[in-house]
Amino acid sequence: MSQFSFDVSIEEFEIKVLQASLQVPVVVDFWAPWCGPCQTLKPMLEKLAEEYQGRFLLAKVNSDEYPQLAGHFGVRSIPSVKVVFQGQLVDEFNGALPEGQVRQFLDRIALPAGDNANPREEAAALAAEGRFEEALARLVEASQANPQDQAVQLDAIEVLMHLGRNDEAAQLLAGEFKDEPERAGALRARLALAQGAADTEPLEAKLAANPDDHATRLELAKAYAAQSRFREALDAALEVVRRDRFFDEGAGRKALLQFFEALAGEQYDDLVREYRRKLSAALN
Repeated sequence: MSQFSFDVSIEEFEIKVLQASLQVPVVVDFWAPWCGPCQTLKPMLEKLAEEYQGRFLLAKVNSDEYPQLAGHFGVRSIPSVKVVFQGQLVDEFNGALPEGQVRQFLDRIALPAGDNANPREEAAALAAEGRFEEALARLVEASQANPQDQAVQLDAIEVLMHLGRNDEAAQLLAGEFKDEPERAGALRARLALAQGAADTEPLEAKLAANPDDHATRLELAKAYAAQSRFREALDAALEVVRRDRFFDEGAGRKALLQFFEALAGEQYDDLVREYRRKLSAALN
């Protein structure tokens, strides 16, 4: 499923078309399986939606399945293309036009390329500055504009976790993320670590008094992870492996593997690779 083109039912029309149109023009393609010209126009529009990269969204409506929507828009023949922007019908054409004419039509209604800022990049920049509330607001807007974009949804969940709003994050993670299963699984694992949040200072003091207290060191590693202090968490668990790889049936190695699972994904790839190498060296 593309983040820029999607099928729409009558139940989804309010969110996927009308609400989304408040941010970006939505091209609504009324088609039917038996319609020959539709089979030419629909894939062309899907290709162009990818090419234009979010300057417009393509909503595909099967007029046989949802005649109410076709009737509401006054569709008398198909294919019929309507453009909704800011909740209003602003343009349209009928029939399977040549690609050149379709491009001219889209250039007229699509957002300017300069206005097509990447909301994920904007949010990531805000989060990097510690401006998590602003980052979350930007991601919520982006998700409302394009509810199919699971990457944006997972970005928002991660920001919620940074804000300590773990109950909300858990509620959102309860959904299905077929497009991003690995990352969703990593966030679930990270959320499980966050449930073990503890004050690190008493643990650090206890460990300073007895550096061979491996149980406390592992507890501290999990407390660091719960605070998203992942390098410190990895260092602490690795130190247990170095000092006693057999402690509590290999608990240090198991903790590292748990952290690796929670850090799966492009953002932490380099960190995970680094500590996988260090774990391998410690075990050999």
